[in-house]
Amino acid sequence: MSGIPGVPHLHAIRALQKAGFHILRQGKHVVMSDGVRIVTIPRHNPVNAFTGGIVRDAGLTVEQFRKLL
Repeated sequence: MSGIPGVPHLHAIRALQKAGFHILRQGKHVVMSDGVRIVTIPRHNPVNAFTGGIVRDAGLTVEQFRKLL
């Protein structure tokens, strides 16, 4: 399994919005949900989307997340 290089946090947020997630709240982190899963994205650049668990928590594969970027 290949990883995803660091991506800007805004790109990760937009990708998750394309996957059906919406923003619940914002602060130092952005918390998003699709009604079933909750994903937390830190507001710093770059965000390592795979090792941080964002892709896994969203229930996506690395390839699906790349396509959404």
